[in-house]
Amino acid sequence: MPVSPLDRADLRTRVSASLRAQLHRQRGHLALVGPELGPVADALVDFLDGGKRLRPAFGYWGFRAAGGQDSDAVVRAVAACEFVQACALIHDDVMDGSDTRRGKPAVHKRFEALHRAEGYQGDAGKFGTAAAILLGDTCLIWGDEMLDRSGLPDDALKRARPVWDEMRTEIMAGQYLDVLAQAQGDHSVDRAMRVVRYKSAKYTVERPLHLGAALAGAGAELTESLSRYGLPVGEAFQLRDDVLGVFGDPAETGKPAGDDLREGKRTLLLAYAAERASAAQSELIDRHLGDPGLTDEGVDALRGVLVETGALARTEERIGALAARAVEVLKTAPFDAEAADALGELAAAATARTA
Repeated sequence: MPVSPLDRADLRTRVSASLRAQLHRQRGHLALVGPELGPVADALVDFLDGGKRLRPAFGYWGFRAAGGQDSDAVVRAVAACEFVQACALIHDDVMDGSDTRRGKPAVHKRFEALHRAEGYQGDAGKFGTAAAILLGDTCLIWGDEMLDRSGLPDDALKRARPVWDEMRTEIMAGQYLDVLAQAQGDHSVDRAMRVVRYKSAKYTVERPLHLGAALAGAGAELTESLSRYGLPVGEAFQLRDDVLGVFGDPAETGKPAGDDLREGKRTLLLAYAAERASAAQSELIDRHLGDPGLTDEGVDALRGVLVETGALARTEERIGALAARAVEVLKTAPFDAEAADALGELAAAATARTA
């Protein structure tokens, strides 16, 4: 069943259907353990519902760019990336102390509320954190199963496994770099971009592309072309997310305005601001950044610094330059026209000014 660049909604529907089928099977496995696992299954079904399905889309078009032919098996294989994404987000919310995700309670908050509603013993917050860690780990396991049991030939899966493993290692390394940067108060541009690359850019775009390409048996030249396209798109995607985390509409982002500032995220925005901040502006950043009780007025003050120092404008310029670099790669990359068109559309979708 061919999928054109204009049928991204159809691909998204197929990915979502594959995920629902996987979750239905896993719900049955959990039920065999006991009825107490019902809330776990419900939480993961809810968490994996919806979304843009960008990672499976990049994986699918990496496969097609390498000459692979459409099948339900390849859709199942690339859909496994959503479980890796779910793991990263669930754990990220625990580490950042985020209360919400996509307009709903974060997983650890959901289980904290369950603890209170059921009158369990002990600390509700610790229970919620423990449950979220376990659910994130469960997503990693289920992602493995979905890839391995996708129905693709063994030789294709053997080629893809090293990419899959490297992607998951890079996510954890990037998460640690992010936590460390916050602990050290590091405002350097180089450090901020390294976090962007390893915490998000690679597993959002480059590695899914490589995964799909490996499944199709791509050679080194095509894989390198996918990297030259994918890394700038991935970096632009995360920089756009950072901008939305400070200046975005909560109705679109699903998180309270300024949450990244309350969490003390050492983003490129903050790195650029630190480079040009006056003494008074630096003092304001040091005083407010990472304050979990930061008021709306404090958020507005920090936003003002990001605008006045030119940090917002410089970040927007960098997003535009990265996106343009990726599109330029597509003009000469050894992909067929259909794959190149699809990847061009995906680059635009991933770096758009809305959530």
